[in-house]
Amino acid sequence: MSGKTIKNIPSSKSPVKKQNVDKKVSAENVPKWAPYAILLFTALLYSKAIFNGITNFDDDFYIIKNPFIRDFSWHGIKAIFTSFYSSNYHPLTTLTYLFEYSWFGLNPLPYHLLNVLLHLLNVLLIFKFIEKLSGKKVTALVVSLLFAVHPMHVESVAWISERKDVLYSMFYLLSLFAYMRYLETGFRTKQYVAALMFFLASLFSKSAAVTLPVLLIAIDIYKGRKINIKLILEKSPFFLLSLIFGIVTLFSQGIGGSISNSVLSYGFINKIFLLSYAVSFYIIKLIAPFNLCAMHYFPDLKGGALPWQYYLSLPFLLVIAWLLIKITSFRKEMLFGVFFFLITISVMLQIVSVGSALTAERYTYISYIGFFYIAGQLISCTEKKQQKIVIGIFSLFIIMFSVQTWNRIKIWKDSKTLTADLIEKNPDVYYGYWLRGNLRNTEGNLEGALQDYNKAILLNPAFEDSYYNRGHVLDDLGDVKSAILDYNKSIILNPKLPDAYNNRGWAYYKSGDTKAAMLDYDKAISLNPGYAEAYNNRGWAHQGLGDVKAALHDYTKAILSNPHFLKPCYNRAALKLNTGDFAGAIEDFNNLEKLNSNDNTIYYNRGVSRLNMKDIKGACQDWKKAMELGNEAAAKMMEQYCR
Repeated sequence: MSGKTIKNIPSSKSPVKKQNVDKKVSAENVPKWAPYAILLFTALLYSKAIFNGITNFDDDFYIIKNPFIRDFSWHGIKAIFTSFYSSNYHPLTTLTYLFEYSWFGLNPLPYHLLNVLLHLLNVLLIFKFIEKLSGKKVTALVVSLLFAVHPMHVESVAWISERKDVLYSMFYLLSLFAYMRYLETGFRTKQYVAALMFFLASLFSKSAAVTLPVLLIAIDIYKGRKINIKLILEKSPFFLLSLIFGIVTLFSQGIGGSISNSVLSYGFINKIFLLSYAVSFYIIKLIAPFNLCAMHYFPDLKGGALPWQYYLSLPFLLVIAWLLIKITSFRKEMLFGVFFFLITISVMLQIVSVGSALTAERYTYISYIGFFYIAGQLISCTEKKQQKIVIGIFSLFIIMFSVQTWNRIKIWKDSKTLTADLIEKNPDVYYGYWLRGNLRNTEGNLEGALQDYNKAILLNPAFEDSYYNRGHVLDDLGDVKSAILDYNKSIILNPKLPDAYNNRGWAYYKSGDTKAAMLDYDKAISLNPGYAEAYNNRGWAHQGLGDVKAALHDYTKAILSNPHFLKPCYNRAALKLNTGDFAGAIEDFNNLEKLNSNDNTIYYNRGVSRLNMKDIKGACQDWKKAMELGNEAAAKMMEQYCR
């Protein structure tokens, strides 16, 4: 064989290998440090969120006013897992708040820091899960990067109250990863149990995790497993847990009054368009995440009709469905991505209406992974001649998303920036004014709060909380008569609102109508048997009537309902002191010292109690402490008894 002949023999291997590298984005081109670079970039992007504050947009309920996070004991932890709070059941999420409050109080930085850290962990978990699912590092890289920087995810990360989103997602992704390991290792029991346990933890964090069993079946189909009895039985523990937590969720939302007939009130036909609009909204915001807002409200019906864009949403979805049917290449990946989205978003589509928002940006936190997966698979299979264009377009989207995310994080800085954004985006909707009114009320700007509540009522005369809060402000301004009228209106709109009865009772009491006040307190307690403030107020009314036994009973009920509620603790201690139960008073003041050790009146009054018990030494020690904390009366007692 001549050298010339050898030179002209075509290679059967080298050109093929070279062709694969040239035509497709190779996994070998993905450096090992790439996912960690994404984590670093995400950490920098969200660094500003760590220094945000606590907002009055649910943070006040979940953090500031939440009694469950103030009892760091086995009894307190048990209460978290056996109780509903604010119409929700997510005990693991509440448990994280418990630890944070116990260690850091109301300092917002640790709360935000944990949210960001959980988001970073989720980015890494998505990379690992998608790498297992697709077998392609490029796909995993694309999906994790899109997930990390998409502005629709800011709400879940920058909002303390949405800890449940990032926490349930972490366990959800861990369960998916464990399940992929289960498939990969030949159905090992260890991996199956891990997937099940992570799923349970996800459910304890947020009930939205109930979708996971259906998603597991979708993964089975995608990976080529046959649907048979064995596969269904394999998923039965997952479905059983979903059923249990689904029932618990419906029950908690129902008894809390969160389930409404918002969707049903539109009628069956309009309901279809509402649902199609919601799905279309999420698809459009995926590519064009502009005009983002903390609230996306149900639309107003005008003449029984929805706004025109709602009717266009169904044809829009039908066109997308038609395109999916027509596309032959990547159909499997596209269908899986679409079904991933639909499965995980399904429980968020307001089929059972909760609250006043039709759509919410936080609902996309897990569900967008499906669309990101499609993008990742398309990019990973891009031919070399198109790589520069595709990577260029992808980079532009990443830059756009990152800028939007950075700017959106600023909106979540505090209540002022958030309410300002709500009003700017929806100037004709009541909710932003109501929320700003609440903020101004807490800041002591009662006149400003009154203006906002007036505006909220003008825009929506059927929202009972606006009347309730305006009544509260009018009461503080001394207009008790007008306050009672507002409480009346609030009760007419919602006869099951215990706060309105309690506050109206207090207004009646201040105006001298103790009988009417008692009736309102009774009603408030009947609606909420654990209502500590109503028990305290009724106890105060009993005390005013001279019924010491009934007053002590109500103060005790208030303390049992909320051991950290200071008013009934003070009231019971003072009543015992004034009625000669000095030993009981000392016991109550001891408990108060644990709750509020910087209050000089505790030490002064305990000193008086000890004086009456002939414990001069103990009394002097208490008065000395009270005097150090600025109690002038204690100085006089020291001069008289402690020479």
